[in-house]
Amino acid sequence: MSEYFRRLIKREPPPAAHIRFRCAKLHKVTDPGSNCKDNEYNTIYDVLKSRGWKETDVDTEWHIFWTDKDWIHSAFDKIHLDPHQHVNHFLNHQELTRKDLLVKNMKRMRRQCEKDGRRAEAARYDVLPVTYVVPQEYHMFVDEFKKYTGATWIMKPVGRSQGAGIFLVNKLAQTQQWKPRQDWNGPAPAKSEDDDAVETYVAQKYVEAPLLIGGKKFDMRLYVCVTSYHPLTVYMHRGGFCRFSMSRYSSDMSNLTALGSHLTNVAVQKHSGKAAYKRTGAKWDVNNLKSYLLTTAGVEVTNRLFNDIEDIVIYSLLSVQKVMINDKHCFEMYGYDILIDVDYKPWLLEVNASPSLTANTTADYEMKYGLLDDLLTLLDIEKYLTGNELQIGGFDLLYKDGYRYAPPEGSVFTSYLGCYNNRLSQLQRLAKTRAWELRKEQQSSKEASSSTIGEPQEEPVPKTERERRKSAVVEVADPGHPNPEDPRLDPGFNPKPRTVRPFPPPTAPAGK
Repeated sequence: MSEYFRRLIKREPPPAAHIRFRCAKLHKVTDPGSNCKDNEYNTIYDVLKSRGWKETDVDTEWHIFWTDKDWIHSAFDKIHLDPHQHVNHFLNHQELTRKDLLVKNMKRMRRQCEKDGRRAEAARYDVLPVTYVVPQEYHMFVDEFKKYTGATWIMKPVGRSQGAGIFLVNKLAQTQQWKPRQDWNGPAPAKSEDDDAVETYVAQKYVEAPLLIGGKKFDMRLYVCVTSYHPLTVYMHRGGFCRFSMSRYSSDMSNLTALGSHLTNVAVQKHSGKAAYKRTGAKWDVNNLKSYLLTTAGVEVTNRLFNDIEDIVIYSLLSVQKVMINDKHCFEMYGYDILIDVDYKPWLLEVNASPSLTANTTADYEMKYGLLDDLLTLLDIEKYLTGNELQIGGFDLLYKDGYRYAPPEGSVFTSYLGCYNNRLSQLQRLAKTRAWELRKEQQSSKEASSSTIGEPQEEPVPKTERERRKSAVVEVADPGHPNPEDPRLDPGFNPKPRTVRPFPPPTAPAGK
């Protein structure tokens, strides 16, 4: 909602007039009133256009480039970017977003914490189901497989998305549908152009007791924005949604090919043919989930669950902070997939570098439109913000340079995730605050420049009532008579400071 800032902070020429963008995502538009079954929208293009920014096809003449991952890998290192330019991926984002590398980095951090005697912190990195990368860890996978007789494992290709290539196994022989080469012990044969390379998979122990709602399995898609890895700066969106299976869940694993009840990916569920999918898109807002949990599990359990989810986000980012190539031109919006089990323990399934921005319902479109609009406000391409804001629309600062941010002490909820998204009223207050602060700065600058050291000061000329009203917004109000135009007096403004604590929490001394 950049118009809030533009309306209250006048600049000539308007910043939006010279901002250019590129968008690599295809934008398919279908008439909302048509009978087309595939009525889908890619919201990022709509948001960029709605800001009045101009689209460009020039390779380097842009302020923001919403690109795909292939461009980052092939072209990013070959061009020079100016300070004002922004790209929506970090160069080696795969350290977090590729399934096998995520597992490697989380395990490495856990081992490092255990080596340093920080066992409580090490346990916080144990948020992935038991996972092995095959073929590299195939023998370890077999040993673990034999420990859990009859257990089900889910096989996921590391480089694919939207449920492609996933299958379930509860017998080692069933891995043959993935494993084309039988000899795992002998030396690897020389590769030739005709050989089919063995695709890398992760073998993950299936969470067989997921939390169900209405008898159906679901997971959560949450949105996290990282603007810098040095210092690590993390914003988490209050929204997000739950993705539901359209089939009732069964613990009977006799038919492992019926993936519809096990995979919640929209790409899988849209083929269910259920009328409920066309009506709901198989999605449920996170705010609805939080309300449901409050009535079924209580405030204490809900707060602990959502705090644990925030922990997963922070610890996963800390695990890749030292290996990630930081660049001032880069930012990234990640899509975190979280599964909750019957004990209200959250599990990290994966992190997506390019979460789907296509909407399949009106509510989904509105949620993603607001999400992306807030993201562009957060990037501050038009230079309205100070850079120290704790909330920008639906995004709340979660972590910055060793400190975690949370709601004020004494709040009912200890996490903003899933709370009411007051993005519109918050952006209005933020715009008023910035306009008020800038007017005060301008007035102070004028007063400083008009006063000359060593010269007698003129007696102030009494102001008329109209002049006093006109200048009230830039004068420092008397504490007993607060300035009515101070946006901090808005009833929606919470004067209590947010809770800020070192993170990870300090380790207790040995023996205590």
